[in-house]
Amino acid sequence: MHPPGSASVSAIPDAAPRHGADLIRASRDFEDEHRFTSWRLLLETLLALSACLYLVFYFQSWPLQVLAGMLAGLVQVRLFIFYHDALHGAIFRRDPVGQGVMSAVGIYLLTVRSVWQETHDHHHQNNARQFGSLIGTYPILSVAMEARLSPAARLRYRIARHGLTMAAGCLTTLLGGMVIAAFVRKPRRHWGAPVAVLLQGLAFLALGWSWGWVTAVCVLVVPLAVSMAFGAYLFYAQHNFPALKLGHRGEWTYVGAALESSSMFEMGPLMRWFTGSIGYHHVHHLNHRIPFYRLHEAMRALPELQQPGTTSWRLRDIRACLALYVWDPDQERMLTYAEAR
Repeated sequence: MHPPGSASVSAIPDAAPRHGADLIRASRDFEDEHRFTSWRLLLETLLALSACLYLVFYFQSWPLQVLAGMLAGLVQVRLFIFYHDALHGAIFRRDPVGQGVMSAVGIYLLTVRSVWQETHDHHHQNNARQFGSLIGTYPILSVAMEARLSPAARLRYRIARHGLTMAAGCLTTLLGGMVIAAFVRKPRRHWGAPVAVLLQGLAFLALGWSWGWVTAVCVLVVPLAVSMAFGAYLFYAQHNFPALKLGHRGEWTYVGAALESSSMFEMGPLMRWFTGSIGYHHVHHLNHRIPFYRLHEAMRALPELQQPGTTSWRLRDIRACLALYVWDPDQERMLTYAEAR
């Protein structure tokens, strides 16, 4: 499925490359939301999620229930993109009904507004600028910084970037980072995070009592575990890929970080649907007010966005991303664990 209007857009190869504010201004042509499209795609996604959850109740065999729950988890990745875009102001602007639905989605996905806005806004404003930051991103250290770590600190750094940490994203990224750490940091602001967990717990008990504990696990736990595992790795690879470029502190620019420190995640039509086209991540970081279904259109129209660093779901690309360890400013590239040793 192509975004509305993408077929009629073509790049102008002879145009002089734009930089900085000029490129951001050019991207604003794609900020307009197609409100009907936003609602149509949201209802389509909610229908797909409902169908998957219905299958969990319908099947009598637990392996089939687990598979249905896993499929629901993939749809939840797409649902999260709606929430993500709404909080960026890309969709459902000045739409109280849409915003209300998105608040409910945030509670359902255990990612309440206050926490997500604080951490994700910080990420966008500081993308590739703060070495070692743990707020809204995966930490990256330079060779010199890593050399000064204590053994315990080095172990924590490796754990934070490990594939198993992402696979267990439901526990690490979500409960550990988005709920517990956020509430401990600012309890008055982020009180909604533990409340969302409490509501999920009550729903789990009600489902388990009424439909059985396997059904409850497959309706609530399996989808959340799958969506967080996929989402955690997707977010990692969007900012930790072999072609990543990090500038010196004094050379950092917002546009430079968008184009050189954010990847283009190549994937087929099915995975683009599940991930809400957020694979065009360099476009999203250039202008986060572009709706997800117009990112492809913007990339086609702006020649400056057509040579990004890329990664994919191929096993060799996943291994290449997970092997990255520290930034070497002399070689201007990420070193792998083996190279760093």
